[in-house]
Amino acid sequence: MRRFADAVAYGLPEPNAMVFSTADPAGRPSSRTVLLKGYDARGFVCYTNYHSRKGAEALSNPYAALVFPWFAMHRQVVVTGNVAPVDRAETEAYFAARPRDSQLGAWASAQSQVVPDRAALDESFVAAGERFGAGEVPAPPHWGGLRIAPQTVEFWQGRSSRLHDRLRFRRADGGAWVVERLAP
Repeated sequence: MRRFADAVAYGLPEPNAMVFSTADPAGRPSSRTVLLKGYDARGFVCYTNYHSRKGAEALSNPYAALVFPWFAMHRQVVVTGNVAPVDRAETEAYFAARPRDSQLGAWASAQSQVVPDRAALDESFVAAGERFGAGEVPAPPHWGGLRIAPQTVEFWQGRSSRLHDRLRFRRADGGAWVVERLAP
């Protein structure tokens, strides 16, 4: 994605930070910032605990929106699409490349669940370290990737006139992309 390369070249901090929006089965939305960890022709990938709020929502109501808010460049990219878990081999390959503390953290944190205090989280992290010792830390079975397969991708470019440029690529029946200019 050329826009992503532009954001990296611009020197933005965390250019792969994206707002990930999901909704529960009743349609109540929620959003949080996550990191894009991969993208290709199949879609955009992030990783999470499937039992977390975002994981559970994405799997029970498999449609999401992503926003890359590149404010310093006066740009944003908005993606909407279907969500599906990545295959286990892809999850395990990514997990193996993570820093060890991040691997242990995936085991230590019951993400999105209430904890009594910071000490309980720290104790859980120590226990994960003791469990695996100096050995390999496998990907937890409840942890993995989510791929958002785009149905629309909107490129927004701010302009001082407030007549911003908005180009939306929309996947039509049969998979071809239709390009539409939207009024700001």
